[in-house]
Amino acid sequence: MNGIMEKFRQFMLGRYGNDLLNTVLFIFGAVVSVICSLFRIPFGSLISLIPYGIAVYRMMSKNYTKRSEENRKFLEISAPWRAFIMKKLQQFQDKGHRYYSCPKCHNTLRVPRYRGKIKISCPHCGKEFIKKT
Repeated sequence: MNGIMEKFRQFMLGRYGNDLLNTVLFIFGAVVSVICSLFRIPFGSLISLIPYGIAVYRMMSKNYTKRSEENRKFLEISAPWRAFIMKKLQQFQDKGHRYYSCPKCHNTLRVPRYRGKIKISCPHCGKEFIKKT
């Protein structure tokens, strides 16, 4: 077993490997595959192989600078979506607080849960509103 791992390590030496763009491509391929199988789309499995093929090509590539530039552009484009997802995940995991948006300035406000109806005042614009926590 150790010899096989050493051969694989030698094979991957100098190759790009995995990054976030490859992970997203694999997930996208899986989602396309599931959708195509649910709706019985003809040649759907072939369509889902395209993102897999691109991801494997990127992993096996020895052109490190080009692959890292592609990943950097992807990270730049996806930054707002990733920040939004991380913010919602944090709010979902925070069991002691509720999050509200200020009706005037639309900033996110964090208030303690289980306090009944409370008057919330926005520290940014001073708007006051009543919400149930």
